[in-house]
Amino acid sequence: MGRQFWRPGNMLYPVPAVLVTSQDSSGRTNIMTAAWTGNLSSDPVTVSVSIRPERFTYGLIRETGEFVLNLTTKKLAFATDYCGVRSGRDEDKFSSLHLTRSPSKEVKVPGIAESPVCLECRVKDILPMGVHDVFIGEVLAVSVDEAYMDETGKFDLAKAEPIAYCHGQYFCLGEQIGKFGYSVRRK
Repeated sequence: MGRQFWRPGNMLYPVPAVLVTSQDSSGRTNIMTAAWTGNLSSDPVTVSVSIRPERFTYGLIRETGEFVLNLTTKKLAFATDYCGVRSGRDEDKFSSLHLTRSPSKEVKVPGIAESPVCLECRVKDILPMGVHDVFIGEVLAVSVDEAYMDETGKFDLAKAEPIAYCHGQYFCLGEQIGKFGYSVRRK
C-alpha cells in the first residue's frame, strides 16, 4: 500500500462546525459559521476561533471583545451552512433563519436558543496567523438546553445530533465506539 504526498493543506478533519455570534456596541448582532475552532486550555477554560479580517464578524468581535460559540446540530445544519455563505453586512441572519437570540449571563452577545450548548467568551488575545487571525477567548459561562438532560440530570449531547465539518461537507456524528480510557480499563 503506497502513500501520496501532497502540498501542505488544511486536512485536520473532522472539526466542529460552530455558529459564532457577535454584536457591535450598538447591539447589532451577527451569526457566522466557523469550523476552525478548538479547545486550548481547561484552566482557565480557553478556546480559539480563526476568522479572516474581511469577515463582518471579525470587526464586531474586535470592537466588543466578546463572542459566543454555539454548537450545531442536524436540525441546525441548514442554518450552519447559510451563515457560512451569507454576510451579516447584508442581512440579519437571526431574522432570516428564524433563530432565537438567547440572553447570555456574562457577555452582552446573545447565544442561539436552538443550539444545545453556548459558550460565552471574552477575548484574551488575538494572534495574526496568515490570512486568519486567531481569537483566543476565555469561556466565562456555558449554557445548555435542558431538553438534552437525561432523567439523572446528566447532559446528553448525542441526543442533539451534533454535526461536524469534513473537507467541505457536514456530517452528523454517529455511533459511539468507546470512551476515554476504555483501551486500558480492566475487564
